[in-house]
Amino acid sequence: MAQNVSKRFRLYDRPADRLREMVSLRSRSYHTDFWALRNVSFAVHPGEILGLVGPNGSGKSTLLQIVTGILQPTMGRVSIEGRVAALLELGAGFNPEFSGRENVFLNGEIMGLSRKETERVFPAIEDFAEIGEFIDRPVKEYSSGMYVRLAFATAIHVEPDILIIDEALAVGDAIFANRCLQKLDDLRSRKVTILFVSHDLGLVKRLCHRAILMLKGEVLCQGSPAEVVNRYVALVHDRQATQPEKSELTGNYRHGDRTSTITGIRVLAHDRETNAVQAGEAITVEVCARFHKPAHNPIIGMLIRNRLGIEVFGTNTRIEGIELGDFNPGDSVTVRFSFHCFLTRQEYTLTVATQHANGASQDWLDDATLFTVVDERDTAGVASFRTQIEWRASRAS
Repeated sequence: MAQNVSKRFRLYDRPADRLREMVSLRSRSYHTDFWALRNVSFAVHPGEILGLVGPNGSGKSTLLQIVTGILQPTMGRVSIEGRVAALLELGAGFNPEFSGRENVFLNGEIMGLSRKETERVFPAIEDFAEIGEFIDRPVKEYSSGMYVRLAFATAIHVEPDILIIDEALAVGDAIFANRCLQKLDDLRSRKVTILFVSHDLGLVKRLCHRAILMLKGEVLCQGSPAEVVNRYVALVHDRQATQPEKSELTGNYRHGDRTSTITGIRVLAHDRETNAVQAGEAITVEVCARFHKPAHNPIIGMLIRNRLGIEVFGTNTRIEGIELGDFNPGDSVTVRFSFHCFLTRQEYTLTVATQHANGASQDWLDDATLFTVVDERDTAGVASFRTQIEWRASRAS
């Protein structure tokens, strides 16, 4: 739990200014104050995964360093119960001169494990890291991927009560990333508390129970991952709008400069509006917009997300090579996106948008409408391909 945590750094123009300030007889100040965090408060419940999102410089990493005890807050306090394992920025936690094996045992001691306990889990750490003979080489010889493999393997096998991760999955190949996700799913099922920072917004939606959006060292909002991520996307796409307004159509966030506004959204099958689609069926997503200011070659797009908030398909008029031309106030446009809906049976949402030619939002509606895909087949994943199978058997007589 964090209560009103603030962190101030003193910034000096030159290294010598720090010494000049220390010996100044008149107590002259040679620094400027930079507040990396201001009055940050939140609680993480046992077994909960809390995601932290926000642009670079918003204070996420500083907050994690305070939570792990690397930094002390200027004001406020942090209360933690249980064994904490942390994966922070690359290079933290391992001695570069020690071998991988030595670093594993060193981290085990820091975590409070006896040598016998570390010896018990070491084979599992070695198997998960898959760095081979490099386990006995100095860590300074490791690639960034090898470092993260060993650091992640160590953190998850020391049986932590709380796991703190700062962009650790951004390094490494797709196979290892998937193994890490499976392990995080396992930790979640075992009720391990996880504090998770990532710029992969789809991953935040998939893993987290709750999320916090940070901006300029403060908590801007917190809530469900989908709501928080949508709020973050609104900030990224519409830098001029500091407070995106609620959408009357969706209940999620709507943002843009209102050069145009979306006036209608429909899902059509066989030219009839519907909210239930058969897997593999030809459907049309219709988007209508009205212009309030002149616009040159605007972009109109759509995005499908599954019930976990993960983006499964998106396109727009620019991607499809369509130029819409010029529009004046009072003009309207209707764009229809037609395709075969090869999605598995579950619920999906539609996000739609109108944008300027440079990508800035005119009107963006997150999760504007809901539709359901139905299918007699029980397939896995999100794609429902129409599959043909050929087979041949040879049986002994």
